[in-house]
Amino acid sequence: MTRQLHFNLFLMPRGHHEGAWRHPDSTHRALTDLELYVEASRIAEAAKFDAVFLADALVAPNNGGLVASGSMEPITLLSALAARTEKIGLIGTASTTYSLPYTHARQFASLDHLSGGRAGWNIVTSWAPQAGLNYGLTKDISHGDRYEIAEEFVEAVDALWRSFPSEAIRDDRETGQYLDPSLIQPANYNGAHYRTQGPLNVPSSPQGRPVYIQAGQSDSGRGFAARWAEAIFTAHLGKETAQSFYSDVKGRAVGYGRRPEDILVLPGISAAIGSTTHEAQQVWEELDALTSPQIGLARLSARFGGHDFSGIPLDRILTQDDFPDPAQVEASKSRATGYVDLALKEGLTLRKLLQKLAGARGHFTATGTPEQVADIIEDWFKTGAADGFNVMPPIVNKQFELFSTEVVPILRKRGLFRTDYEGSTLRSHFGLGAVGAKVPFARTA
Repeated sequence: MTRQLHFNLFLMPRGHHEGAWRHPDSTHRALTDLELYVEASRIAEAAKFDAVFLADALVAPNNGGLVASGSMEPITLLSALAARTEKIGLIGTASTTYSLPYTHARQFASLDHLSGGRAGWNIVTSWAPQAGLNYGLTKDISHGDRYEIAEEFVEAVDALWRSFPSEAIRDDRETGQYLDPSLIQPANYNGAHYRTQGPLNVPSSPQGRPVYIQAGQSDSGRGFAARWAEAIFTAHLGKETAQSFYSDVKGRAVGYGRRPEDILVLPGISAAIGSTTHEAQQVWEELDALTSPQIGLARLSARFGGHDFSGIPLDRILTQDDFPDPAQVEASKSRATGYVDLALKEGLTLRKLLQKLAGARGHFTATGTPEQVADIIEDWFKTGAADGFNVMPPIVNKQFELFSTEVVPILRKRGLFRTDYEGSTLRSHFGLGAVGAKVPFARTA
């Protein structure tokens, strides 16, 4: 079969731009209104997107009340969406640092059952500063330790998902045998950070287990993805870094005995679409006018571990000395490095940097007509930068409707995107193989 694009809707309730909640084209529904998420998900499903993806945060926002915030917990919300959609995948974010493997395994296995095999787990280690305080810890866990913990967490969850195979269910009314206990085995996972006996009390789900998705871009994150991920969500400000990441992570996967095509690399793209380039550019200008430097400074500070940027004049060109060393950032090293590189490469003022980050927080932004946006997507797809994209509409639902009804048909005519679903599970949408009987990728030195 000819290689084709994959699209997820990365759903932020009003849109990905910080000013979207105030824009007249954004939805007026409350962030806690299920119908908001149903409407967007159905637009994506009608366009035959692979999945809807929900991010998550474990801390309250620090934005002075100037950004729409207070959206819902992903697994609960996706369970509701499972009943209101039919084919589209449902990907939720959940932390390996502030969760327990047994609880987590039950929740996602249940979501996969309720959705008929459409669940995916976006595996994160939780970069947000002060998240540990919400879970009884006196300080945050270091970047390196978070990935060490993550390895154990996923190993434990994976073992639990394999401990109760669906074949163990006999449901034989005549003999009175409901289960074959011989097929159910304890997980008996014992690590330095997590221990769980098992077996799980939820049988293996329609996909065998939910699809593994990962979003880290640091060296530790790439190694983790090469072992576990079946799809990778990644952020790049330009095609060159996307190509480098694409090549690197697929090469690392080969080191674990995997094939490059076993992992889908899906960068984020936030596209402002108009009938002309000028009209599309006006979308960004309107959105930028609805936000303030105060919001951007708070977000930038969080990415750099609480560093105070407020003393820098907004309209002075930034220098290396204006930033702390990204290598010392314990929150999100790769994203912080990208911000510094962008500012220095383009000679940005602090105001311009904040405006660029307001739209997509370090993901790629595009501006143009549907044809121009389709050209960009095709170029990245054909030049080793992406297997598809996390679509991040700056405004929901207006800009997402334009992407779905104007950009997607162009790509479909070019033979680059499906005309209909060929299966009913997320694994089939992504073109992934069946889950093996054992953990397939042993650690390497």
